[in-house]
Amino acid sequence: MADALKKLKIGSVVLDNNLILAPMAGVTDLPFRLLCREQGAGLVCMEMVSAKAIYYQNKNTEELMAIHPGEHPVSLQLFGSDPDIISEMAKKIEERPFSILDINMGCPVPKVVNNKEGSALMKDPALVEQIITKTVKAIKKPVTVKFRKGFDDGLVNAVEIAKIAEGCGAAAVSVHGRTREQYYVGNADWEIIAKVKEAVSIPVIGNGDVTDGPSAKAMLEQTGCDGVMIGRAVRGNPWIFKDVLHYLETGEKLTKRSLEEVRDMILRHAKMELEVKGEYTAVREMRKHVGWYTIGYPNSASLRRKINEMESFEELEAAVKMIFRPMAGNFD
Repeated sequence: MADALKKLKIGSVVLDNNLILAPMAGVTDLPFRLLCREQGAGLVCMEMVSAKAIYYQNKNTEELMAIHPGEHPVSLQLFGSDPDIISEMAKKIEERPFSILDINMGCPVPKVVNNKEGSALMKDPALVEQIITKTVKAIKKPVTVKFRKGFDDGLVNAVEIAKIAEGCGAAAVSVHGRTREQYYVGNADWEIIAKVKEAVSIPVIGNGDVTDGPSAKAMLEQTGCDGVMIGRAVRGNPWIFKDVLHYLETGEKLTKRSLEEVRDMILRHAKMELEVKGEYTAVREMRKHVGWYTIGYPNSASLRRKINEMESFEELEAAVKMIFRPMAGNFD
């Protein structure tokens, strides 16, 4: 079982293990990345950053690019469609303390795709080649590329994009087994991840439908991929990395978290958000996180209603403590 768990080298960066936190806008901010790293993630990926926003010195971008020493190694992800701007901004920020630069070619959001960015780039392999080539030449840090199975069922070209990335000097690729047209609906196609793995010699990281230890093990075995990237299943569950690591090492599942553990994690997460973003933003950011943390708990709907009406950290803390008052058992 432990054979599935291994260190992963991406360019000059050696990870403790091959479990990776996927970049997710509105989720993988600094506090949450720190929690996931503490729970065992081998690499944490930041929220995607617009290369144009850096170019135009957008103030909000500075917050997105904040990095804490405790989260290393960390991957910073850029998105855009102009090879010159992406490569020049990569060079401009290279002195920042990120370990790996990732290029987003998988985001399915309409406002990104309609701007010919994100997964829309998969429709233009020539442009993909220009972007990766110029970026790899511009910086010394490893460059990786994240993309999807294809844009739609009529354009399934993950293998082609992977070969281009390798040929241009990318250090690794991450493949989400769904097309842009699918968004996150339906099952991820792990076979396309296997085909990419067969086609290139650089590390291939699989993404899609990994929700626990058994599914992580199954992806590694069925696709032969070098690493597993965990996305939506980590929302409200930073412990997933600890769980998957334990399963890959021992074949055993850890027991569910107690109410006290969930309560303490929510409050710690909230305090970290407070320190980084201030009370107004932190309380509002925690509304969605509390919803994710409490999925399946009988009183979660009541808690979410309370949280959504709160304006202060004190109110949030009191509500969480009340709903998680000492009682026996766990919740799903």
